[in-house]
Amino acid sequence: MSGRVMGVAVVLGLLWLGPGSAQAAQVKTRTQYTGVVNLNEATVAQLDLLPGVGEKAAQRIITWREKRAFKRLEELVRVKGFGKKQFLKLKPYLTLQGPTTLKAEKVPVKPDGVRVTVPVATR
Repeated sequence: MSGRVMGVAVVLGLLWLGPGSAQAAQVKTRTQYTGVVNLNEATVAQLDLLPGVGEKAAQRIITWREKRAFKRLEELVRVKGFGKKQFLKLKPYLTLQGPTTLKAEKVPVKPDGVRVTVPVATR
């Protein structure tokens, strides 16, 4: 079977199965964050949940706070690897008091619209 015929067969197969099947193969997800992380009490695992923060960066936060507790959220930019841009991204999920409640879960992204393009066979 030629590549063009195979492509048409796949598209027709997806159309025959219905729009639900075609969409199921293209389900996209994003991570949704809810809650906050207490910079002065969180564990490495809890800090690691923050978007863009890995285990090494989480450990640097803990090393910093062992020397001096955070008095303001903005002090995070003094920790190696955390600049102003990263801080602004994390700020909604940070606190200095209360329990750590941050949760990260994958949620499906709603498509704007489904577009099916069928190549026209030419001879």
